[in-house]
Amino acid sequence: MCGSNALARGQALAINVPMRVETELEDDGRWIAEVISIPGAMAYGTTKAEAVAKVEALVLRILADKVEHGEEAPQLSKVFSVAV
Repeated sequence: MCGSNALARGQALAINVPMRVETELEDDGRWIAEVISIPGAMAYGTTKAEAVAKVEALVLRILADKVEHGEEAPQLSKVFSVAV
């Protein structure tokens, strides 16, 4: 489906860009991981890998909640394809 047709049908367009996880080592030794593009998507871990895993799981829960409540989740636009 081309972009102009999608817009004509009132569908949202999304750029298929991976959600970037940013990490930082806090002064207290904990790692924090955050997905800036998803408000509130932030998690702490004792290791960088743990913090990243936690924030990835959190983002999936946030997106699932949006889908369940009929909200747009453009981050999922390239994940599923509905057969016509």
